Amino acid sequence: MEDPFHKLYVMLAVVAATFAAYLGYRVRREGLGKALRHALDYLEETLISVLMAAATLLIFVAVAQRYAAGVPLLFPYVRGINLGWAQEACIIMFVWMAKIGAAYGVRTGIHVGVDVLVNALSPSRRYVLILFGLLCGALFTAVVGSFGLKFVIARYGFGDTTPEMELPSWIIYLAIPLGSYLMCFRFLQVAWSFLRTGTLPVHDHGHVDGLEDLPGADKSDLFPQDARR
Repeated sequence: MEDPFHKLYVMLAVVAATFAAYLGYRVRREGLGKALRHALDYLEETLISVLMAAATLLIFVAVAQRYAAGVPLLFPYVRGINLGWAQEACIIMFVWMAKIGAAYGVRTGIHVGVDVLVNALSPSRRYVLILFGLLCGALFTAVVGSFGLKFVIARYGFGDTTPEMELPSWIIYLAIPLGSYLMCFRFLQVAWSFLRTGTLPVHDHGHVDGLEDLPGADKSDLFPQDARR
């Protein structure tokens, strides 16, 4: 009997092969270490973009189909379209997007943080506290990832599937360990960079790509100068 998830596994294999080919190309050009960092950054950003676009498009189509079914003129054209699985698919995509996006946020410094007390400390104490916070973040995400991995292994043994799409549930929950371990790696990456340079990735929430910043916009007091990128 043919495995009902054969096409899904083939698709995942194609994605893995494509990423491996891209990684090999970057390794030949930049060396292993730099290529791995760039390939991981590219994969992270691509997955977030694709999942966000796919979920938005699917929600739009599902809502449009639902309202079109209530119009007598359009009903004959849309009654045969079954999008009962759309909500479950969007939830799955948003879960994966959130877990990967959290790691992206650590790398780029876009997570919201309250730093009033941190900025009030002396430079030496601020340095120690920031480094301690980054290491605590790495420890926490490593623990979450480990528990998540145990949970995924258990789900794989059960062999259960999702209600609507009937996908293996372990694939859905795989977002927990993968996203948490990726976030742990990003915490360690930022901690290592901070240890060497004394700077943190800082995202300017007032900056819009494609537009020039106003004069003096980079002089904000929200972050101390020694904590800028």
